[in-house]
Amino acid sequence: MAIFSKPNYSTVTVKKKDIPKDLWTKCPKTGEIIYNRVLKENLMVVPSSGYHFPMDARARIASLLDGDSFVEKDLGVRSLDPLKFNATAKYTEKLKASQAKTKETDAVVDGLGTIGEIPVSIAVMDFRFMGASLGSAAGEKITRAIERGLDKKCAVIIVSASGGARMQEGILSLMQLAKTSAALARLSEAGIPFISILTNPTMAGVMASYASLGDVIIAEPEALIGFAGPRVIKETTQQDLPDGFQTSEFLLEHGLVDMITPRVELRDRLIHLLKCFGKNTSAKGA
Repeated sequence: MAIFSKPNYSTVTVKKKDIPKDLWTKCPKTGEIIYNRVLKENLMVVPSSGYHFPMDARARIASLLDGDSFVEKDLGVRSLDPLKFNATAKYTEKLKASQAKTKETDAVVDGLGTIGEIPVSIAVMDFRFMGASLGSAAGEKITRAIERGLDKKCAVIIVSASGGARMQEGILSLMQLAKTSAALARLSEAGIPFISILTNPTMAGVMASYASLGDVIIAEPEALIGFAGPRVIKETTQQDLPDGFQTSEFLLEHGLVDMITPRVELRDRLIHLLKCFGKNTSAKGA
C-alpha cells in the first residue's frame, strides 16, 4: 500500500488569442518585423532599411497621380488564346486565375491623369498578373498609352515590372517589342517626352524594348534589371560576372539609367522633370 497518495492534476485549457492574419511583414533585408499598416502608408517601403516591396498597379497610380484625376482606358482589351497553348496548364485557365487574383483584365493598367496638375498618359505593369509578362493585350495597352500621349500632346510615363515576353502567345508576344518601340519613335519625332520607370524586376523583352527607350530612365533602388538571368549569361559567355551587375545601382554607374529614386520621392521627382520639359507636357484638346 502506498504511503503517499498520487496527486490529482487539473487540466487547464488556454485559449489562443485571435491574432489577425497578414498583420505583420518581415523585411527580407534586415529581418525586421513591420506593421503592415505602416508599410502601406510608406508606399510598401520599409522605413528603416529602404527595402522596396512590390506594389500593385492601382496603388502605384494612386501614389503618383493627383487625387481623382486618373481616367482608366482600354478596359475591354484582353488576351485571348490564339495559339491554343496547352502546356502543363492551359493558358486560358492561367488567365482566369490571374484575373480572379488581381481583379485586373491583364498585366497593364493605363489611362490619363495629372501629376502636379500636369497632364500625362500613363501605363503601369502589375507583376501579380502572370509575372507581368508581355502579351498582346499588355502590349496593345502600352502602345495605346503612347499613342494617346501623341494625340493629347502630353508626356508618357510607363512603369515597368516584368519577367519578359509571354511564352504562351509566341510570336504575337514578341511582336509587341517592335510595336511599342515604333510607337515611341513616333512620340520622339513629335518631341513629346517619355519617362520610363524601372522597378523590381524589369527583365528580358520588356527591358530590351520600351523600358530602355525613355528620354529619362528612372530606377527604384536595388531593382533587378537586365535581359537574361545571371546563370544564362554566365553559361553563354563563359565569363565570371561582377557582383550585382544587374542592379539599378550598377546600371546607374555604367550609364544605362539616369537616376535612382526611392518610391516615396518619385512623385516629386516626376513633377520636377515634367516642369523641366515645359510646353510639351500640356494636353492640347484633352
